[in-house]
Formats: sequence, structure tokens, C-alpha cells
Amino acid sequence: MLLRRGGKVRNEIDMTQGPILPKIVAFTGPLILTGILQLLYNAADVIVVGNYAGHEALAAVSSTGSLINLLVNVFMGMSVGASVVIARYYGARDVISLRKAEHTAMTLALFMGLGVGLFGFLAARPLLQMMDSPEDVIDGAALYVRIYFLGMPANMLYNFGAGVLRAVGDTKRPMYYLLIAGLVNVLLNLLLVIVFHLDVAGVAIATVASQVISAALVLLCLLRSRSAIHLNLQECRIDRKSTREIIQIGLPAGLQGSLFSISNVLIQSSVNSFGSLVVAGNGVASSLESFVYTSMNAQYQAAMTFASQNYGAGKADRVRKTLWCCLGCVTVIGLGMGLLFRLFGPQLMSLYNPEPEVIRNGLVRIDIIMPTYFLCGLMDVMVGQLRGIGYSVMPMIVSLTGACLLRIVWILTVFAQNHTLPVLYLSYPVSWFVTFAIHYACYHFAGRKRLRQLEEQNA
Repeated sequence: MLLRRGGKVRNEIDMTQGPILPKIVAFTGPLILTGILQLLYNAADVIVVGNYAGHEALAAVSSTGSLINLLVNVFMGMSVGASVVIARYYGARDVISLRKAEHTAMTLALFMGLGVGLFGFLAARPLLQMMDSPEDVIDGAALYVRIYFLGMPANMLYNFGAGVLRAVGDTKRPMYYLLIAGLVNVLLNLLLVIVFHLDVAGVAIATVASQVISAALVLLCLLRSRSAIHLNLQECRIDRKSTREIIQIGLPAGLQGSLFSISNVLIQSSVNSFGSLVVAGNGVASSLESFVYTSMNAQYQAAMTFASQNYGAGKADRVRKTLWCCLGCVTVIGLGMGLLFRLFGPQLMSLYNPEPEVIRNGLVRIDIIMPTYFLCGLMDVMVGQLRGIGYSVMPMIVSLTGACLLRIVWILTVFAQNHTLPVLYLSYPVSWFVTFAIHYACYHFAGRKRLRQLEEQNA
């Protein structure tokens, strides 16, 4: 049985029993709200800069996302690995292994945060130069990236800590902590940009402050937990077995994310070639897309966590049902939100920046991406399902081939021959559809075989 020091743990969800769909809704509801809150606070960065510091500052902040993701996704992938491993032990009721995995994960988070933070701080400007950042943007962008990476240790600790909570079904408390940190972020944005005129630096400082607060709250939650996930600082060390298990899942996931980011960096570089007004419009459109993506990504998290807990519990039938529930949910969310955002695109974009040229350039992206965004959600759910049952290298290879490599080839061939924004943006839905189809084929053959083996072991 799991360690319960004070009776029932209210915030945790046992995904191995009871109806699946209501539990998926209970799990993903707070997760969606958490993601939307985080995006609202990130959008506040862009809105404050866009309205009070001009389109150059807006472009400086907007153009850094792909570079930041490139540098941190490998390490964020490790948090995915930790979450999968902990969820599996939670489903199997293996408290000792769970605690070793948790303390290993939090130790890794601190060391990785320090390492990637130092590298990002030192390499910011050279990397932005490699991306051909416009001359009127690069100074602000480099400043933003340097300050942002100073908060990387806190960023890593929050994401790993939140991953531990999600592994046991607790998605509510990370939402509360993000709400508090995000309010601080918004207030500091207004103070530092409008009152003290710090522009890009003010936005970056506010972001780092909010990351520190969210990390502190998650750590306090784990330290005070009365269940198996109680964090004891004296137990924080690197366990070799746990590290190996986390790396087996997390490293391929992280490499996939970073190599995905390489294709996005190439796309951002292509966008940069059109000038700062297009960069600003692309950044605003990307910010709006993020609201749809984070809602769909909650289904990816559900597919991965529910599959992992039930796989650990030996319940193959519940693993299968999880997939179909999540595919259905992500289709409804992706299509519904995508079409709604497409319908109100001009009005939503004007909240970020009222310049007609920025809005016009952003709508080029929205018109193509929003109606097809559900394909990205389908693709991600398949990845989550495969990772939940122990596959990580396979979805990495498929994703890199079907999405990353295909986008690069598209940029070097189709886009090179037709140098327009619509042609550039079409690389997204084409790659999503191809990758989803290949993932589904892999699950049909390899995934089902693994689940049949699980049933035979528990027969």
C-alpha cells in the first residue's frame, strides 16, 4: 500500500479503478486551466510590451520562444520521464521505488537547471545571430534570454515537482501555485514596463520572479506532503536505477522536443527574413495558438499518465480505453477551439498589438494553423500513449522523421521554391498528419503486442 501518514490523500487520483472518462476530465480540467493561466501570464508579457514599448520590443520578446525551447526541451523531457516512472510505481503500489525515483528527479532538476541556465546566459547572443534575428530586435532579444535563463533552476524545480504531483493524479495544486505566481508576474509587468520603463528587461525580470515563486510553492507542497511523494531533503541523491529508468523515457522525449525545436528555429529564421512586422505578427499568432495547444496537451498528459499507472497495475484493457477517450477529447477540443480562435482572430490579435500590419501578418498564420490544429493533438496523444506503456525511442524516431525532418525538407525545397508565408506555415499541418498516421500504425502493431504480453503475464 502507499504511504499515507494522515488518512486519505484528497488531491491524488487512482487511475487504475473506476470509470475512465470522468477521471480523465477530473485530471485534465485543472491541467487545462493551469496551462491557460500560464499562457495568460505569458500573453500579459506580450500585451504589455506590444502596447507600451512598440513593435520592436514585441518582436524581441516574441522571437525568443523557439531558441528557449531548443535549449530547455531536452531537460524538460527528463521531467516527462520522471513523471512516467513515478506514475508506474504508483500504479504498482511500489512505495520504495517511487520515493527513490522522486528524490532522484528533484536532484537532477537542480543540477540541470544550473547547467542549462549558465549555458543559455552565455550563449544567448551568438545563437540569436545564427537565427538571423533582425538588427532592430537582437539586442532586446539577447537581454530577454539572458535574464530568462537566470531563473532556469527555479523553472526546472517547478516542472519536475509539478510532474511528480501529476504522476499521482494531482493537477489542482500546481494550478493554484501558478495562479499565485502568475498574478505576481502580471503586477510586476505593469510596474516594471509602464512605471519604470524597463521594457524587455522588465518583462524578463517579472517572468523569473514568478518562476521562483512557483518553484518555492511546489517544493513546499512536496516537503509537507503526507503521502508517498513526501520530499525529504536528506534523501535527495542520484539513484542509479531510477536515473536509468528516467533517462530511458525522458532522454528520447527531450531529444524529440529539442530536435522539434530545431525545425521551429528554422521556421523562425525563415519568418525573420520577412522583417520585424512579420516577426511580431507571427509571435502574436503563436501566442494565441498556445491556448489551443495547452488544452490539447492536457490530453497528452492524461494519455501518458493513465496508461502508465494502468500499465504498472497490469490492466491492459484500461490502457486501451484511455487511448480512445483521449483521442475523442482532443479532437473535440482542437476543432472547437481552433475554429473559434479563427473566427475571432482579428479581435484577439488586436489585444496584443493594434498595428494593422502586425494583425494582417498574424492572420496569415492563423488561417492555416487553427482549423488544422487538432491534428497536432491527435499526434501528441499517440506519443503519450506509447510513452505510457514504456516506448520512448520509437515515438522519438517517428516524430523526428515525420515532423522535424519533413519540415526541414519542406523549408529547403517547397518553401525555397515558393518563398511566401502561407507555404511556410503549411509545413505544420502536413507534418502533423503524416506523423499521427505513422504513430497510429506503430501503436497498432507494436503497442497492441505489448499489451497482449501484459495480459498474458497477469492471466
